[in-house]
Amino acid sequence: MAPSMQSVKTFAKNNPFSKYRDSIVIFGIVCIVLIMIVPLPPVMLDVCLTFMIGIALMVLMTSMVIDNVLDFSVYPGMLLVVTLFRLALNIASTRLILSEGQAGQVIASFGSYVTAGNIIVGTIMFIILVVIQFVVITKGSTRIAEVAARFTLDAMPGKQMAVDADLNAGNITEEEARKRRSDISREADFYGAMDGASKFVRGDAIAGLIITGINILGGIILGVVMQGMDIMEALETFTKLTIGDGLVSQIPALMISTSSGIIVTRAASKNNLGAELVNQFTQSSKALGISSFVMVLLGIVPGMPTIPFLVIGGLLGFTSYRMAFGVQTKDEKEAEAKAKKAAEEAAAVPKEEKIEDYLLVDQMELEIGYGLIPLVDVNQGGDLLERITMLRRQMAGELGMIVPPIRIRDNIQLSPNEYLIKIKGNDVGRGELMMGSFLAMNPGNVSQRIPGIKTKEPAFGLEALWITVSQKESAELAGYTVVELPAVLATHLTEIIRRYAAEILMRQDVKTLVENVKKNSPAVVEELTPAILSLGEIQQILCMLLQERISIRDLASILELMANAAKLSKDTVFVNEQVRLGLMRQICKPYINNNQISVIALAPDLEQMFEASLQATNKGPRLVIRPDLVGKILERMDAIQNKVQAAGEQPIIVCSPNVRFALKKLLESNFPNLVILSYNEIVPGVNISVLDTLGTHE
Repeated sequence: MAPSMQSVKTFAKNNPFSKYRDSIVIFGIVCIVLIMIVPLPPVMLDVCLTFMIGIALMVLMTSMVIDNVLDFSVYPGMLLVVTLFRLALNIASTRLILSEGQAGQVIASFGSYVTAGNIIVGTIMFIILVVIQFVVITKGSTRIAEVAARFTLDAMPGKQMAVDADLNAGNITEEEARKRRSDISREADFYGAMDGASKFVRGDAIAGLIITGINILGGIILGVVMQGMDIMEALETFTKLTIGDGLVSQIPALMISTSSGIIVTRAASKNNLGAELVNQFTQSSKALGISSFVMVLLGIVPGMPTIPFLVIGGLLGFTSYRMAFGVQTKDEKEAEAKAKKAAEEAAAVPKEEKIEDYLLVDQMELEIGYGLIPLVDVNQGGDLLERITMLRRQMAGELGMIVPPIRIRDNIQLSPNEYLIKIKGNDVGRGELMMGSFLAMNPGNVSQRIPGIKTKEPAFGLEALWITVSQKESAELAGYTVVELPAVLATHLTEIIRRYAAEILMRQDVKTLVENVKKNSPAVVEELTPAILSLGEIQQILCMLLQERISIRDLASILELMANAAKLSKDTVFVNEQVRLGLMRQICKPYINNNQISVIALAPDLEQMFEASLQATNKGPRLVIRPDLVGKILERMDAIQNKVQAAGEQPIIVCSPNVRFALKKLLESNFPNLVILSYNEIVPGVNISVLDTLGTHE
């Protein structure tokens, strides 16, 4: 039984040389350089040449037994080192051949035994090996490596999108997504490196041919001129050694070239080469039967060697018969019986239904009518999944929170072009898209009206038109803002996330965020929780900030502010207000224009009444005032907000720090997007421009 991959890895980790692996490799490369410089004795050269043949054989066998090319990702770098080693041995053998007229027992044996003692036979064998390696294997491997690298790089974006789609659909976890992205990147890097590494093999073949020619020519000159040999004696002596040297180097080079070809041609393989060959050649009994019939016919043709053809034909026929009529071995029958018995036992035991599965609720869902499926289907050109992935990244940078995967489902109860957004199973947004159309919105400077179907933009409720594809260009020229359907839906999702971020942020998410801060700022986390504030209290404060659309991205600073404030009081509302003071620059920045902030002030008498009406509750301070007075305040605030928005300004109320939180709670139901700041939250040096005053009277 073959050892498992885990056992192999365990051995590699625990073997006595594991701690010296880096040093051994470095020492080996240094030795390769020394071989080029320092003359080797013949015995040492024999050892190195034998070691080279062993390495080449091991590389060839490894390339055949691996299941995945990434399991041999070191191959491109290893190919360079092995090629350098082989060329260094060529240099060492050349030095011995030309200086001493000998090159050790290995080269002498190849020069005499392998060539049958005939120089011409040896020369022809050497030339054939070079032609096979250079013209057939190396050239083909180089071309395949170029094509594989190009197609792998071209397919990389699509593979990354597929991973993001699976992650958004909830089919895989974040960890699985990271692993798949890493494998895709490693695969692209591997084939890119193989494209370059294949040039080493080709250059090695050319170098071997040139070195052989130099050895023969140089040997003849040295033998005749310096050693007094006649030309035939010099030719026989140095040619035999040179051919032996060439064969010794070309055989491992041929094995390395073959392994390179196997590696780059296995892009679609799922198992090792042996398993793939057997499985795919034996998948059709008809093909084997026809092949057997042809081989038998060739065997009975007069003049053809009968026995070899009949033997091979008989083997193919026997294999075809076993496949066609299901002849099984004893082990196969036992395995089939066990599988059948296990299936019957599984069928006899009723599958227990897990009630817990019905309790699971997705944090975010997007349900679509069947007419909107093309927006999600990548095969139909839909890019909504990619947009959702970008949206989650955008929210991480904007709000500082991790948006959970958005599960997308089709719902036949919806109208074909309708969609529904849910948070924790509750409907929070709904819209309708007209397939094959664009949404055109008037930003206020349209030069020419265009016909279309009136509608409202789903995210903000703005007046808009559905227009056809043919109207798109004319609408843009007229000044309309034209938006495609996936962008409309993505914008609505973005606004929903901003509005309900406090509901989306779960305690587990907070734990993940805090642990991430702890990696870089352990002191503040260890001081704050659990000694001062619990994880639940931290979550409450962060949710308060998100409710008012304040980013928690700089969580380390926010946790420091929490720690300082919680030492005075652990009341979450108090801590929240103190954190806001520390974030005043971040809070005010979006509303400052030319060092000025335009606000709505509270009438002095109204503010005094608010302070007198404050009442402490377990959910923070609340304003206890008469219902009729509340109605007047809301009516007046509605008129002021419409007036301010008509002037193109953002409605912002400033008030005293004591009433800010209570006033926000009073007004947020009717004015969810209203910004309420305290005087202390205005950045020093910024001018305040009062647009209007909120009071109980006009």
